[in-house]
Amino acid sequence: MDIQNEVLQFKMDIGVKKPDSIKNKEVKCPFCDRENLTDIIDTSGSIIFLKNKFPTLEDTFQTVIIESDDCEGDPSKYSLTHLTELLVFAIDKWGDMESTGEYKSVILYKNHGPLSGGTLTHPHMQIVGLKNIDYNKKVTDVYFEGITISSDNGYELNISTHPIMGFREFNILIDDQKFIPQMAVYLQTVTHYLLNHFYKGLQSYNLFFYKWKGKIICKIIPRFVVSPLFIGYSISQVSNQLEVHKDQILSLYQKELEGLSSI
Repeated sequence: MDIQNEVLQFKMDIGVKKPDSIKNKEVKCPFCDRENLTDIIDTSGSIIFLKNKFPTLEDTFQTVIIESDDCEGDPSKYSLTHLTELLVFAIDKWGDMESTGEYKSVILYKNHGPLSGGTLTHPHMQIVGLKNIDYNKKVTDVYFEGITISSDNGYELNISTHPIMGFREFNILIDDQKFIPQMAVYLQTVTHYLLNHFYKGLQSYNLFFYKWKGKIICKIIPRFVVSPLFIGYSISQVSNQLEVHKDQILSLYQKELEGLSSI
């Protein structure tokens, strides 16, 4: 059995030139300097879709979605109207890139905070066309299964019982794009919970999007220093307090979750 990892070549000569406003607050934010942005592909209100100015990955097409003109914004703070519009826009652009047929797969993801792998504070998402790698080969059903926090016909929020990396991962699953408004509520609920009620001092998380067996899925992963068991042996761990997190979310966000069916 071939278990060799598929790898992307990282262009170090480009990577060292990337601005890093997360580590250095004196760095001028390029996404705030909107008049000088280049290679813009499309816009929608304050949302801008453009080519990545620092394409560090070989055999890919890298793009960025600047989420808003608020440098301190994030999904936990956006109006639900804006967050819904952002998700619709991002998922549409993701689908457009897939439909070209130029890539083995296309990934949509977001870094937030100093431990997320990102370098810019200004909120943004990334869509990357992978010419030689199919991300679906590493995906299984169990990654998206978990203890249900909230659900109805067509949408579900759960906390993973078999996380990809470990400890606590939240999954939002929708059957169709018409349920993006419900996805927005779940996304805002979880990101607000992570940044305000989860663990004191948590600043980082990732969003990873998947199209899997007819569903659109968003996996939300709070980021800490990565477990050495995962780094060295690919052994994931899961928290023994999943029910505690479920109960906290249901208690803190009861009103928001009860109104989903009326959206």
